[in-house]
Formats: sequence, C-alpha cells, structure tokens
Amino acid sequence: MSIRAVIYGIAGATAIGGVACAQTPAEFYKGRNFEIIIGYAPGGSNDTYSRMLAQHIGKHIPGNPTVIARNMPGAGSFLAVNHIYAAAAKDGTAIALGAPTMALDEKLGNPGVRFKTAELNWVGRIGPLINIAFTWKTSPVKTLEQARQREATLSGTGAGSTASVYPLVLNNVLGTKFKLVMGYRGSNEAMLAVERGEVEGHSTAFEAVRAAKPSWLADGSINIFVQFGLKRLPDLPNVPTAIESAPDEQAREVLTAIMSASEIGTSFFATPGAPADRLTALRRAFDATMADPAFAGDLNRMKMDMGPMKGEDLQKLVVDFSNMSPQLLDRVRAVYPRE
Repeated sequence: MSIRAVIYGIAGATAIGGVACAQTPAEFYKGRNFEIIIGYAPGGSNDTYSRMLAQHIGKHIPGNPTVIARNMPGAGSFLAVNHIYAAAAKDGTAIALGAPTMALDEKLGNPGVRFKTAELNWVGRIGPLINIAFTWKTSPVKTLEQARQREATLSGTGAGSTASVYPLVLNNVLGTKFKLVMGYRGSNEAMLAVERGEVEGHSTAFEAVRAAKPSWLADGSINIFVQFGLKRLPDLPNVPTAIESAPDEQAREVLTAIMSASEIGTSFFATPGAPADRLTALRRAFDATMADPAFAGDLNRMKMDMGPMKGEDLQKLVVDFSNMSPQLLDRVRAVYPRE
C-alpha cells in the first residue's frame, strides 16, 4: 500500500470518527433500543410507574428509540443499581429505578452497595414515595402502641428495601415488635401473603396498595397505622407519621433523616459518564413526559399520583444528603437495620 493511501485511510477514519463524535442526540438514539431497568419484581407501584414511563418517554427522546422495560430484582434493588453504576454501557442508553434509601445505605456502608449515589446521573422523579405499614383486619395489632406491646409479623422483600427497613427502624427507635418474614418477591407477593394469612401485615408504598388492592381501602380489610414520610398524605389525614411518634428530639432527628428518602421517591438515574448532551436530552424528555396529558391520564386511571422533580434538582438533593453531620450519621447508624 502506498504512503498516500495510508494517509488517505487515516484521514478517512478520522473523518468518520469525527462524524460519530459529533452525533446529535437525535442521530444517536434513532433506531436504537433504550432500557428502563427496574430494580424490583413485576407488580407493585415501582414496576407500574416504570412501565408507564416506558410507554410514553420514547416519543419525547430525540430520535424516538424503542423503549424496553426490564426487571432486575435482587438485594433490595441494589443489583440493578450496581449494574447501572458499573456494568451498563455509559452511552445514555439506559436508566434505572432503585430504592429511595440508596443514598443513606451508601453512607452507612451497606455491604450490598457497590455504587456512589452522587456519581449517578439523576434524570427525574415521578413523585415522592410514601410508605405505610398496615395489618389485616383480624390482627390484634392496630396501632403503634399495640405494636410495642406484642409481636406482629410483616411480610418482607429484600433486606435493603424500604418494606423491610422502615419497620425494623421502628423496632429500634420506638420499641415496636415487628417480626419480618423475608423472601417475598415484591409487594404484590407480600400482600398476597397477608391475604392468605401467612403474616399479619406488610409495609409498602401507599400507591402500591391503592393500585393493586383498592378494595382493601374501600371495605376496611386493612388497618393502616403509620406512614413513613415527612408529613401526612392528604389521603391519610388521620394516620400519624413515624416522626410524630418520636419520643424525643434526637429520635425525631434520626427518623427525619431516614424518612427523607421519601423525597427521592420514584426517581430514575443514568450511568456515571453518560455524555452531557444525551443526559440533557433524557432529562428534558422526562420533563416532557411528566407534562404529557396521555401519561397523566394513565396515572389517573390507575389511581396513582405524580409529584415530579427535575433531574438537576434531584441531583442536588442527592449530593446535599452527603452533608449529614457525623453525629447524626452515627445516631442513624445505631438504629438502621444491618443485613
């Protein structure tokens, strides 16, 4: 091969590479698959929200890629988070949903954590996620005070899931006697266990109960005795928050720090290192989906709420969480359940 041919070959490859590097988001995403990875089993509010997002976001992403929702349950959603952080392609072709407590789990050194929450690129939040705890109508435990007096069995999922974390935190802070029966694959299976009488109750998102078991709320099949959020839900004005039940100011501070995870809620994030222009395109596509009447209509039909937060604000919320004082972190660590 002549020197001239080699030079032309190098120049041509550089030009092609230059074109590839200069691709717009629309050019990049056109004809591609885009994944939404769900860190939970099928069924339940997390799965429902994610699949609903998958149905609508594609038309708002430049280039209109094919959107595929894929469940990757395990380790309280950390299997999916670890995958996005370390294994998924860092090209903007995937986002994921994980446990809202993941930032706290990272700070506390949870052994299942192999990610840095602030290094993830947060795309947006559909809404805050307020968990509740409830017992079946036949259970003798119907209040937090009664839960301090006698044991109540609750169905649990992954160790890092809020379905397990929140009741165990109450045991350590308020002296309740909840016994977690672990191993259920998602809240739908865990709620079925309640219905079958395998356990007395469960802790999950209020949205999960309202979407999957609306009859329970209508006919009084369950007794909701506490909610895990910074303030009471409008739909549950007579149900106290865990924070309200704190015996002193230190306990209140600890519970507030832990329940702040509700603000992260149903939030989606991309890999570290995703190209800035594609991240911006995904954030704006997420915002457009939240404003899409068709998406809102689907949520309304499922009796599910929305309280969006932009990716940039969500990123700041996650980063700010790392500023928790060492003293408060030590108090949280003392009551936070360990695997």
